[in-house]
Amino acid sequence: MFRWLFILILIIPALEIGLLIGAGNVIGPWWVILLIITTGALGAWLAKKQGLETIQNVQLSMQQGRMPQDALLDGACILVGGAVLLTPGFITDAAGFILLLPVTRTPLKGLVKRAIQKAMDKGTVTIYRK
Repeated sequence: MFRWLFILILIIPALEIGLLIGAGNVIGPWWVILLIITTGALGAWLAKKQGLETIQNVQLSMQQGRMPQDALLDGACILVGGAVLLTPGFITDAAGFILLLPVTRTPLKGLVKRAIQKAMDKGTVTIYRK
């Protein structure tokens, strides 16, 4: 897992720089800068909106005596998506919007749940309950 993370940390910035330079050559540097600022602002607004909804869902689940598993996973996705959207680049923006939009976040949450369950089955992750 950490090997893949290390590779991504090396490759993604290089790809981002190449895409930004290529886009600057095609549409012009000022349009690229405007796109970066626009996606950052839109991402911040969307993260705030989705984050507030998720907090309400967590509170509602807790009031009803249910464990807010899905809402907490939503919150983690929204946090990562918002942070990634603030990073300039087209690849990170796409990843951020995938994590922020409920329609694309839902299938991704299924993948994350299966990965967590697989790690728990292998014994590489332990969940402590009170």
